[in-house]
Amino acid sequence: MTFRHCVAVDLGASSGRVMLARYDRQQRTLTLREIHRFVNCLQKTEGFDCWDIDSLEAEIRQGLHKVCEAGIQPDSIGIDTWGVDYVLINSKGERVGLPIAYRDDRTDGVMQRAMQAPGKTDIYLRSGIQFLPFNTLYQLRALAEQQPELLEQAAHALLIPDYFSYRLTGNLNWEYTNATTTQLVNINTDNWDSTLLDWAGVPAHWFGTPTHPGNVIGQWICPQNNAIPVVAVASHDTASAVIAAPLADKDAAYLSSGTWSLMGFESKTPYTSNHALAANITNEGGAEGRYRVLKNIMGLWLLQRVLKEQAIADLPALIAQTEQLPACQFIINPNDDRFINPDNMSAEIQAACREAGQQAPQNAAELARCIFDSLALLYADVLGELASLRGKPFTRLHVVGGGCQNQLLNQLCADACGLPVVAGPVEASTLGNIGVQLMTLDELSNVDDFRQVVVANHSLITFTPNPDNEIARYVARFQQKRQTKELCA
Repeated sequence: MTFRHCVAVDLGASSGRVMLARYDRQQRTLTLREIHRFVNCLQKTEGFDCWDIDSLEAEIRQGLHKVCEAGIQPDSIGIDTWGVDYVLINSKGERVGLPIAYRDDRTDGVMQRAMQAPGKTDIYLRSGIQFLPFNTLYQLRALAEQQPELLEQAAHALLIPDYFSYRLTGNLNWEYTNATTTQLVNINTDNWDSTLLDWAGVPAHWFGTPTHPGNVIGQWICPQNNAIPVVAVASHDTASAVIAAPLADKDAAYLSSGTWSLMGFESKTPYTSNHALAANITNEGGAEGRYRVLKNIMGLWLLQRVLKEQAIADLPALIAQTEQLPACQFIINPNDDRFINPDNMSAEIQAACREAGQQAPQNAAELARCIFDSLALLYADVLGELASLRGKPFTRLHVVGGGCQNQLLNQLCADACGLPVVAGPVEASTLGNIGVQLMTLDELSNVDDFRQVVVANHSLITFTPNPDNEIARYVARFQQKRQTKELCA
């Protein structure tokens, strides 16, 4: 067999797609074809912000059916999604409760209580995971406190990609890379931490032993009655994106840019020092025992909300307007919790600027400029934290995912960070999903082998930093002030 066909189901927090990959083992060519694309968005149900999980499942099945109707029998299927969210099922496999989304406010204040007991340091040494108010640890504690009646009804808790795999195959699985995002997996054992589960108030039997990427969960029976293996890929979409990031060497960092921006580097060992804790660095699981040492950044979620509120459909035209505006007029902290899910993002950004003693952006272009400049500055700050943590500077930054198509943001990022930014591939999470499937099918040997295929089949664009750019000068002034404060401390 010369060709392999793999299907990637790739769900993000704002959209989903079913993609068909065709791999030629002789030529080592890999092509992608979009089969089905659909919208994913939050909906209010019984006062909670929820995912329309049934609609998503229907869209996944429709995409898979389209593949089969085209006369193609895939060699395998893999599913990746966003992290931290879960679905409860009972002993009959029926859903229990609502599929509540991480942006819901039910976790307000829960993380702060966890800081007191069991305590910030203890949680971090156990999990190695960044403190975010919506981590599964805090979601489950909120569930136990606010909906205790569900504890007796549920038999298992499945993270979103594991739930969809279960719906396709009937088999339970807890994939490792996504499990680590919960802040419930012990970083030393790669298994669920009993102390953290006890604090969350949920039974340990809800969870099975996490499995690393590359195992076959079960089979999906297509309408033509053919059995197609469903592979546990690196089911956290960022873990898949990092697999496809063409990291040239150990001194390259990555930025997975989409609804969220996740900046980090690969490491064979986790970083859980006091320095890492103070910087709120996370150590998420990756393929082949490689930790994803990274930090979550709010990302293009802010822009997505502004585009919707301002009724902007032509993003390239907006970016062209934004390019004409002066840099660093409006600066916010994109990682401020106020931007997780405000009633009105545009108004929240304006309020944040006023509170900082700045003028407020007045139109869509100014709001977009504020977001781009603020993200670029935050990228530079986080990259500096990561370099300090590892004790060595980075030589380049690889930007992957949908956000790498934003050339203005790429250039601002290069200018702010002071190093080359290599953009591409765009479909990184899909490609990483496919990569694990091809490894499982014994078509590729490892992640490094797959990255060679990615580089050979995708054009990459390099953005060279301009030290005379206003945003670069802004970073230099900021760093000088920081050094002065440190010397005077």
